[in-house]
Amino acid sequence: MIGKPDLDEKLLQKLVKALDDYGLTEIEVGEGRHRLRISRAHTAAPAAAAPAPAVVAAQPVAGAAPASEDAAKAHPGAVTSPMVGTVYIAPEPGAAPFVKVGDMVKVGDPLLLIEAMKTMNPIRAPRAGKITQVLVTNAAPVEYGEVLLIIE
Repeated sequence: MIGKPDLDEKLLQKLVKALDDYGLTEIEVGEGRHRLRISRAHTAAPAAAAPAPAVVAAQPVAGAAPASEDAAKAHPGAVTSPMVGTVYIAPEPGAAPFVKVGDMVKVGDPLLLIEAMKTMNPIRAPRAGKITQVLVTNAAPVEYGEVLLIIE
């Protein structure tokens, strides 16, 4: 019979803080045969079945969401994905994000990374300005042309 692991409350608090600090939706750690997974609740309309409990309530990653995807695409400061892949908001796990809402950027500044075919592709600022919205979460899949963030 597998014994119940001791729960390190300081570790749990650090993991929950990491969700907020890095805009993560889920984090998992393990030791031996024991694993702990913490995920945010989704903000979608309630489903017919009861949703799985979450450790923390969902919070927007950054900025106010645009009225629609079309509105975001039409925004003159929209930065879109040039490829299909997985987006990362920081250069490596545990590092500070490249940018966050309120940051000022110059042309060519790194904004995000998109992993495609095991290659990390930097997404750079196409214009100078202020980051007003970040519309993606860390390690989320993105499609070609999807709006990643808005620079005003």
